Amino acid sequence: MQTPNAPEAEKASAAEQPLEKAKANLAEILTHFNSWWRKDVSGTVDQIAVIEKRRAECALSARYLLMTCMSAGIAVLGLLQGSTAVVIGAMLLSPLMDPIMGVGFALAIGDFQWLRQSAKSLAVGVIFAILFCALIVFFSPVQQITSEIAARTRPTLLDLGVAIFSSVAGAYAMIRGREGTIVGVAIATALMPPLAVVGFGLAVWNGTVFWGALFLFITNLTAIALTATAMARAYGFSTSLSEKQTQLQAFLIFSAFVVLAIPLFLSLRQIVWESTATRTMNSAIVEIFDGRARVDRMEPNYEGETIQIVTTVLTPEIIADAELLAEASIAERLGRPVDVSLTQIPVGTSEDAAEEAQLAAARLREAEAAEQMENIADRLALLAGVPADDVTIDRQRRRALVVARPLTGATMATYAELERRIDATEPEWDIRFTPPVRPLSDIPFERVAADGEGDGPAWRPTAEGRRALMVASWAQDRTSIPVRLTGPAESVAMLRTILSAEERTMMEDVTGPGYGTVTVEWVTGE
Repeated sequence: MQTPNAPEAEKASAAEQPLEKAKANLAEILTHFNSWWRKDVSGTVDQIAVIEKRRAECALSARYLLMTCMSAGIAVLGLLQGSTAVVIGAMLLSPLMDPIMGVGFALAIGDFQWLRQSAKSLAVGVIFAILFCALIVFFSPVQQITSEIAARTRPTLLDLGVAIFSSVAGAYAMIRGREGTIVGVAIATALMPPLAVVGFGLAVWNGTVFWGALFLFITNLTAIALTATAMARAYGFSTSLSEKQTQLQAFLIFSAFVVLAIPLFLSLRQIVWESTATRTMNSAIVEIFDGRARVDRMEPNYEGETIQIVTTVLTPEIIADAELLAEASIAERLGRPVDVSLTQIPVGTSEDAAEEAQLAAARLREAEAAEQMENIADRLALLAGVPADDVTIDRQRRRALVVARPLTGATMATYAELERRIDATEPEWDIRFTPPVRPLSDIPFERVAADGEGDGPAWRPTAEGRRALMVASWAQDRTSIPVRLTGPAESVAMLRTILSAEERTMMEDVTGPGYGTVTVEWVTGE
């Protein structure tokens, strides 16, 4: 067995000395930091006073509910007006921060009675705010989605970051007794505006707005509460939790942030991609005109498999096949099929001429859009038998919604056909009729010849029956009232297969084996 000679051992020992010294220095620094933190930072906090104050401000009281409703009312009116200043005012009034912080501190110290109290106050306040906002929007003559509303329907990872940083500041202010900082925290986290948008989505029955804003509120709420928990533990607040419970709590907090971060990251990535794609489209169109044109308007729609692009170009030279060239160039760069609708407006070669043409085009486009919306509202109102003011127009998303009045002799199929016809005349718009509840037609079946040799006769819904099924499914989607299929097992199973292909569902009630007519009925009182 060989042993290292003395020079080699000395070299190894010399190489290890700086590493050991660095470890010792780091350990000493951590020890000093821990001592400083316990003595000069967390040791100077009056934990009992902080806890008692936070506990008192989490109570469910008439004042709390009044301030919540007033804040919600200001927020939703500011959103409908598109007024940032009014929305900020609502943020300053919102009392929801107190029960959310209460949840965080209660989790930190393991006071489950306080946790229940805070959660109850928070839940009641949230419900009151949503319903109050929905009531205001329901009776409001203005129900259009403004930029302020749209901005709160697509939360991203950036919103989570804002909520975390703001809640760190808020928890620090509450622990150290610097309450004035809470004003800035309330503005940054913006708890009430998302709730107001949730109420708006509920009132106009817009699922995209409702769920997007609700997710933003849940993101802010979770970030504030859990960050407050982490801050309270970092400041050494005494807790009744065991070491194992503390570790589990830390794991759950980390897991909650990860669960929130994944969909928020995907949303942020999609927004970044759309922004990059829009710049790519703009560049591709300008290159077609050899850099001499100016893109006046660019409205891409990314919702479908094929990207729909509506654009206007100010150019000194008209190019006949510009749309085809643009489609080929953009599709090659983005790797997705595109459909380009390109309007060319001839202008002079000077900069002033291009700017004047751009202003004129903007004014003309605004007038055309207003006229189109008015025309759609008038036609929908006429077909639905309601005043034009009862038609909800979402200009940004190009959607029109109307709740139709009962028309003498009109069946559910009549309302479905009315929607189909007007929707066909406005291919860029999503037209939606909400029909009154009318009896639904039964679905008859017929026997047909078998396709293969030796097979017995087959069954299928008649053409009339298939139409009745589609109308019933459409009616369920528009009214949000469940519909039940009642009939023989094989017939119901076949209809279920057809609905599955259409990505729709209905309740079922099997009466026995075999094939036969299926009854379609509304489900009420369940």
